[in-house]
Amino acid sequence: MSYVANLQMFVRVYELGGMSAAARDQRTSPAVASARMSELEKHLGVRLFNRTTRSLQPTENGRLFYEGARRVLAAIDEAEAAVMETAQNPRGVVFVAAPLGIGRRFIAPHVPAFKDQYPLIDVRLRLSDRVIDLTAEGLDVAFHLGILEDSALKVRLIADCPRVLCAAPAYIARRGMPVDGAALVRNRHDCLNLRFPGAREFQWTLLTPEGPQRHEITGPFESDDGEVLTGWALDGHGVVLKTRFEVADHLAEGRLVPVAVATPPLPAQLSLLSQQRSAKDSKVRLFTDFMIAKIREEIRQATDPV
Repeated sequence: MSYVANLQMFVRVYELGGMSAAARDQRTSPAVASARMSELEKHLGVRLFNRTTRSLQPTENGRLFYEGARRVLAAIDEAEAAVMETAQNPRGVVFVAAPLGIGRRFIAPHVPAFKDQYPLIDVRLRLSDRVIDLTAEGLDVAFHLGILEDSALKVRLIADCPRVLCAAPAYIARRGMPVDGAALVRNRHDCLNLRFPGAREFQWTLLTPEGPQRHEITGPFESDDGEVLTGWALDGHGVVLKTRFEVADHLAEGRLVPVAVATPPLPAQLSLLSQQRSAKDSKVRLFTDFMIAKIREEIRQATDPV
């Protein structure tokens, strides 16, 4: 039998002065009420009531235990009310990480709207292009752009993001138009590399007629900030590998031009990673559902043909 149910029955027996009255109050039978009291007394190792055929009186231990039992049940009621209130009106802090470009473009602009809709939830957003360890850094969720390795984290795919190799017209005029990945390597084109501890973009995986192949690229400039690479590409300093939504406006207005189009890069997956416990948290679920809907719509608008 449930210990809490036994406590509840004890309190009602004490307050109503009899098994039958307490049983009616708890919508059960006198036999069940009596069994609950016997189980509770066995657990405590003391008698809580002196019983006769005509009366039931609390013992000294019963009177002492009554006060404690009331406090315990009141604390349980308070805790349950707090949990129910939180479930119906989620509150607290959501700790989020995202790559710089994703965070600046898709997440940060929508945080105020999320806060307006859920005023009791705060958001702590950390932006970095480096590899993030959710558990070690105390994060609830992290947005990830790239191919995921096996992970014990919960993974939710947001979108497949087409990528493009591109350069400024000034760079192409100076160095020529590379037709494919082999030409990039053979002619030692200046490739703008995203590099940070754990990064693997020193090799670009491109889709060739023989299937995906890795090409070892070189270049004079590297950064751990993807926006810096875009800026260098716009200034004519080399070829950059970007998700199409990141450079859609530059491509549409001719500031950047696709290159090596015979061997396009593989798409990147934009995913949401979360710890198993965080995925079940109502405030985290509200935040992720809100952001994923916004991101999917924006990516669709940025990558759909005009």
